[in-house]
Amino acid sequence: MRVPTNSRAEPGRVEQTRKARGKDLLAELAVPELRKEIDHYCELGDRVIDQARRRVLQAEQVPNAEKIYSIFEPHTDLIKRGKVQTPLEFGHKVFLAESAQGLITQYEVLEGNPGDDQQVEPSLERHKETFGHAPELYGSDRGFFSETNVKSCKQKGVKVVCIPQRGGQKTPTRATYEKSPDFKKGQRFRAGIEGRISVLFRGRGMKRCLAEGRERFELWVGAAVLANNLMRIAALLTKRSSRKRRKRRAA
Repeated sequence: MRVPTNSRAEPGRVEQTRKARGKDLLAELAVPELRKEIDHYCELGDRVIDQARRRVLQAEQVPNAEKIYSIFEPHTDLIKRGKVQTPLEFGHKVFLAESAQGLITQYEVLEGNPGDDQQVEPSLERHKETFGHAPELYGSDRGFFSETNVKSCKQKGVKVVCIPQRGGQKTPTRATYEKSPDFKKGQRFRAGIEGRISVLFRGRGMKRCLAEGRERFELWVGAAVLANNLMRIAALLTKRSSRKRRKRRAA
């Protein structure tokens, strides 16, 4: 089997197009842009061939940071979810934080495949910058757990820290705390973000980004968050107006 050493086997053909002229003004403007696009994909093709050669022919463990998973969306990350049915996915991790009123107060498109436990400290800082104080309750799933994160939440003024312990034997004190009414209430609140994610995916267009490039990907996520918050604010205002009307009728 013959393996090409370079995706641009005939670079002269691309160079020759520099002398090409369009039949009209629009075609004239399109030629350099098409040339630029071809050159862009040739460079990405070189990277794909290089990583395939290193991995398959040279048996090298290519670092994920050096890999390219899509020539059409080269910013795509490999996400290891650790689930049986979908152990690997391609895209980006998105961090979301929700308030008690169902408003998304924080969102961030993350780089690479960072652990959830790395998001606690930054999210506490962003919450304090936005609201001037720590949240009264911090609820998350067990992926965010670490002893350091639990201590940090308490030190920063979080009254109820609802992060289930991940792995290991629970102490009697810890087991009792996770059975307490406050902890269970916090976990019920945390479950609400799962519903919010479903709404973002199914009703706000965040399931699949149709725009190209990481910047547009981030804008796409931001638009979904904005749509969610506007709809939620409208629902809250409608609910408040309904209560006022009922009170006037009762009076």
